[in-house]
Amino acid sequence: MKIVAFTYFLLLASDLTSAATSTYTIDPNHTHPMFEADHLDGVSIWRGLFKKTSGTITLDSAARTGTLDVAVDMASVDFGNDELSDMAVNSKAPPIFEVGKYPTAYYKGTLGDFVDGSPTTVSGLLTLHGVTKPMTMAINSFRCIDDKPQPKQQVCGADAFCVLNRADFGITVGQRFGFKMQVTLRIQVEAIRAG
Repeated sequence: MKIVAFTYFLLLASDLTSAATSTYTIDPNHTHPMFEADHLDGVSIWRGLFKKTSGTITLDSAARTGTLDVAVDMASVDFGNDELSDMAVNSKAPPIFEVGKYPTAYYKGTLGDFVDGSPTTVSGLLTLHGVTKPMTMAINSFRCIDDKPQPKQQVCGADAFCVLNRADFGITVGQRFGFKMQVTLRIQVEAIRAG
């Protein structure tokens, strides 16, 4: 009887180990945060993206838990116009990203509101332009596949978005001319399971 109980314990421990939290490394080639910002009080919408992103994601679908830790290289911003991109990075009058002072933006959050093993929100703190504020993002889609062709590793991907007020982070360029401070942030991310 003791042998049966011990065997059952080993099997249970094995199941718990297999269901443990997995860590994923963000794939910088398939992760590019994008944003949309007002220009001239609704005359047009400017769009840009950041080309360099790094970080990790942890996930335990069975336990309905996970975390997100992302760093964005602010100097990698691309508006599709070199002059405008350079101005956003380096301008001091008016200041925009001020990359010399604030080279990196960070977002650290907790995955939540799981449905069928997939998170539908992430809540955490965004540090941008030297200011840290709470921010919650809605996750529109989340999916993992077990056989990424090259190399054959599990990969998970998500599409998330939120709306923030850039003035809350001290980025007020255009405000006195009536530019709206609302910015839509959209993040498509892919991450490869470590190990």
